[in-house]
Amino acid sequence: MKEKNEERPVSHIIALVLGIISALTTFFWYIALPCGITAIVLGVNTYKKMGSKMGLAGMITGIIGVAFTLLIYIFFFIILVLQNGGLY
Repeated sequence: MKEKNEERPVSHIIALVLGIISALTTFFWYIALPCGITAIVLGVNTYKKMGSKMGLAGMITGIIGVAFTLLIYIFFFIILVLQNGGLY
């Protein structure tokens, strides 16, 4: 029996998994931001090269994860500043 030794790119799967991890770990910026940025980069590359819908989903979940993380930490910063009477 002949086995086909085809190399399948798995970057679209990695983009989706990293995007989901980024979206689920929004309170932990040291996990969410690197995973989200990597998911966005891999998602864009695989979507452009192969037209992969999983790459597009990875890119979208990465954007959501990064956006939520940034919004949460900006919100926390504003709350802390307002509680302490401003920046001055």
